[in-house]
Amino acid sequence: MKKAQQELPFRQWGGARRGAGRKRKSARPNVPHRVRGKFRNGALHVTVRIRREVWNLRTHRCFRALRYALARGCERFGFRLVHFSVQGNHMHYIVEAPDAESLGCAMKGLEVRMARALNSVMRRRGPVFADRYHAHLLTSPREAANAIRYVLENRVVHAMRNGDPAPSGIDPCCSAAWQDCGPPLVAQPRWWMLRVGVLRRAGPILAA
Repeated sequence: MKKAQQELPFRQWGGARRGAGRKRKSARPNVPHRVRGKFRNGALHVTVRIRREVWNLRTHRCFRALRYALARGCERFGFRLVHFSVQGNHMHYIVEAPDAESLGCAMKGLEVRMARALNSVMRRRGPVFADRYHAHLLTSPREAANAIRYVLENRVVHAMRNGDPAPSGIDPCCSAAWQDCGPPLVAQPRWWMLRVGVLRRAGPILAA
């Protein structure tokens, strides 16, 4: 007697469907894992974020560790860190890079230096950065000037978002406060956008 073929029920989870896959734990969307756009001799606004368990980056000990890393990683592989701003859980950079590959190599080296310095301060091991860095290519002097203003005044931007009074003076955790200190924490721009274009658009204050 031939036995009847039993039907095997299909699984109702997984596969290519809406909502499938690992669920995101954080409320902020991560930077997509896509091939980064190509460019040559570009000026970029770069943002990096740290994990929740890492200490506030604006504390004296953490910022001192970051200064040590910035001084040794601000100019490598043709990459130049021109401006920066350190906030509690993220950092903003204005950089020059010859191409996407050089930007990736320099950012990886800079993040490794920062992670080691911060882990040494906190006496811990493990990852420090929460996600891939986000890089936005600046395509005009106006956009570059606005990006520099946003980075150097980022402390004021966050205070206004939180409904707090805007702090006065130069942010001690941005590059504008460390222009005349040694060793240098940033490099001088060499290409037209940040060296000449920003001066024409916004004047010497933002380009300094």
